Amino acid sequence: MKINLYHIGKTDSVFLQEGISEYLNRLKHFVDIEVSDVSGIKQGPNMNPELIKRKEGEKLEGMLKKSDLIVLLDELGKEYSSRGFAGWLEKTMNSGPRQISFVIGGAYGVSKEIVQLSDFRLSLSKMTFTHQMVRLIFLEQLYRAFTILKGMSYHND
Repeated sequence: MKINLYHIGKTDSVFLQEGISEYLNRLKHFVDIEVSDVSGIKQGPNMNPELIKRKEGEKLEGMLKKSDLIVLLDELGKEYSSRGFAGWLEKTMNSGPRQISFVIGGAYGVSKEIVQLSDFRLSLSKMTFTHQMVRLIFLEQLYRAFTILKGMSYHND
């Protein structure tokens, strides 16, 4: 099983970069994971949010494999508790996809084409986070899910 994480843009904040690096190192004990930065589109004078999402979506489409299970992190997606997410992850991994590709959009989200391409939509919260913070929050939850599945003491109910 391999997990891919695709996200739009770079992580500018040093404390977020350090946290992301920490959880990626922890996750490597459980799963083959790869993170891909998809370059964002700079907002110019003739660029509106829909055009930016479309152009970023075109870049994402060129990277995503249709054979992967594509999971879009989306505020309108399915919400889980940490244990519920661990259960979903276990069931998904056991159902046969060779790779799961998680997608985090840019500041404006993702294009409707990427929404349509996704197999599942997952929400981390009804609250709104910056797209850069979502990277760290998601990786921590992914790590938490694996520790739950392995019966480790990281998660406290």
